[in-house]
Amino acid sequence: FCSVQAEVIPAILQSASSGYLTGPGGYRPKDICVSAPTGSGKTLSFVIPIVQVLLDRVVCQVRALVVLPTKELAQQVSKVFNIYTDGTGLKVVLITGQKPFAKEQETLVQKKVTGYCSLADIVVATPGRLTDHISQTPGFSLTQLRFLIVDEADRMIDDMHQDCLNQIVTAAFRADDSGSNTLFQRTKPGPITAASSCYPRIPLQKLLFSATLTQDPEKLQQLDLFQPRLFTSVYSEKKTLGGGAETEHDTNKKYTLPEGLSQCYVPCDLNSKPLLLLHFMLTMKFTRVLCFTNSREASHRLFLLVQAFGGVTVAEFSSRLAPKERQRTMKEFEQGKIQLLISTDATARGIDVQGVNYVINYDAPQFIRTYVHRVGRTARAGKAGVAFSLVLRIQERRFLRMLKDAGIQDMKKHPVKGNSLKPLVQQYEAALCKLEKTVK
Repeated sequence: FCSVQAEVIPAILQSASSGYLTGPGGYRPKDICVSAPTGSGKTLSFVIPIVQVLLDRVVCQVRALVVLPTKELAQQVSKVFNIYTDGTGLKVVLITGQKPFAKEQETLVQKKVTGYCSLADIVVATPGRLTDHISQTPGFSLTQLRFLIVDEADRMIDDMHQDCLNQIVTAAFRADDSGSNTLFQRTKPGPITAASSCYPRIPLQKLLFSATLTQDPEKLQQLDLFQPRLFTSVYSEKKTLGGGAETEHDTNKKYTLPEGLSQCYVPCDLNSKPLLLLHFMLTMKFTRVLCFTNSREASHRLFLLVQAFGGVTVAEFSSRLAPKERQRTMKEFEQGKIQLLISTDATARGIDVQGVNYVINYDAPQFIRTYVHRVGRTARAGKAGVAFSLVLRIQERRFLRMLKDAGIQDMKKHPVKGNSLKPLVQQYEAALCKLEKTVK
């Protein structure tokens, strides 16, 4: 177990220790917020306890809902759930819009003579498709929902998926049309009174996960959390800090990075950036490199340029590509057939890419959260990895300041001399001409 799992799994299990109808002692269970580095095992910290708690269920109803910002992440999480529910009778359904709407409806509900019945215990979904099903799928009910898991929570809040979260909560407290379940009818949480304690109510517990969980009270307020417990994992230098708790002297560290990560930055000017990337790939023989740019267009241009230069197996990974192509590209990268994968932030956020040796920030990230998520694609699950950031001289002060403010200390300067780039110049200029013709 990693520290996140060792702390969070017992907390979730304890919150459902009286069965999933009530919290311990008949009280509402507290919501849980988890802020821990990427690659530290957050997914298992909710998958294991939820499967454990739901094993006792008799009737199939949607009792756990996981909402994620991208299709790739949703697929990744549903895969993990499928592994752990295998042989249990619990049913996991993935809804991301990759299948036709009607097909997804068939996997969620079945119409019987007695009415609709649920075919899913655990639903893993992206926001857009989920809200469509809430409003358009007859019989799709969240009135028995016990766990609402919001993964990559800060991005879900920032990307204005707030409305989606409101719709989920509204659907969860909607009166049950079937009328069969008046005993467990739940009302919006309020003060505990003698009357409200008469019937067991299914509480709705929110579990938020992110590597960069917001601490902005205004944003957290929107989520309407109930007495939330915050779990963070902070590595102290002496590695004495077990159990994922935060100690006094560590509280200034806002974000934690994987332990096996080395970080460097390369001061450079705009023209030498492509040459530096080629230098790393061809001269320094870097392998399995994930390279980040700030936009789809930049990603595509850089991909075409490296391809025109030759000598590097390269692919791009952005929302320009169809999901099938993205899956194939990712698979080839993990198998080592592609040495350089050029990506945008949106596409690679949160994705567990196997065996990334290097992350190169081709465009320096503007925000610390972006930096944390990018470099967290390497050094996952205790392995080692290196992150290089190409920083323009005019950005250098701001970049270092941003890291310092976030408590990230061990950033090394890694200058590359102009002489080492010279052998590449002639071929690079030829590639540029070739690229110009292609673009025209």
